[in-house]
Amino acid sequence: MKIVEPKYEILTDISEGGIKELQQIERVARVCYKSEDKITPDGESAKKLVGFLVKQGHEAMLEHSQLSVLFTCDRGVANELVRHRIASFAQESTRYCNYSKEKFGGELSFIRPFYIDVTDADKNGEITDNTPGSLWVDSCECAEIIYKDMIALGMRPEQARCVLPLCLKTEIVVTANYREWRNIFKLRTPVAAHPQMRELMCPLLMELQKKIPVVFDDIYTYWPADDQTRKGSMVK
Repeated sequence: MKIVEPKYEILTDISEGGIKELQQIERVARVCYKSEDKITPDGESAKKLVGFLVKQGHEAMLEHSQLSVLFTCDRGVANELVRHRIASFAQESTRYCNYSKEKFGGELSFIRPFYIDVTDADKNGEITDNTPGSLWVDSCECAEIIYKDMIALGMRPEQARCVLPLCLKTEIVVTANYREWRNIFKLRTPVAAHPQMRELMCPLLMELQKKIPVVFDDIYTYWPADDQTRKGSMVK
């Protein structure tokens, strides 16, 4: 078995300073006001207008955008992600991926929950101590052994997958417009959200705030969970 850490990768190319992305929204939004004459090539008019739209709650204009992010996470987190309806998804399939094959190294990969310490675990099939880390490693190894045995007995991956745990590593691409990403961040970054979801979404939000001005600036959060106010993610 292989233990991997959760991560994300922004697949959509973002222009320097996010100016082109803002200009796209501005070009569309100014049709409403017929104020195209106010567009400036340096992007300052775009920043000003998009900031105004966000402040006024006129977020329909933000739908004229697209952002794709590849998440490497466990099946539990992925199951939560696909509940966001205004988005498109592409996910690694346990029906068609045969993890016993060489292309997967003949082993299964599992996402280590950040609150599980595996330094005390023997990854050779033995429990060195009755700790959460040792028990977690042992359960993953058992699932891998049974899965591979079922495949060897002629069962298809879509049948053998029934023994796989939620911590099985998966990859999922989420594509949505900026308005939906704002909604995702508001729901998935507060301290009340699932900690493994926050582990991905909080750093992603902070990176996007640096790359794309204005659009996400009014949403703030904390990671790690050290927010003493217990407010988590809020709109400023």
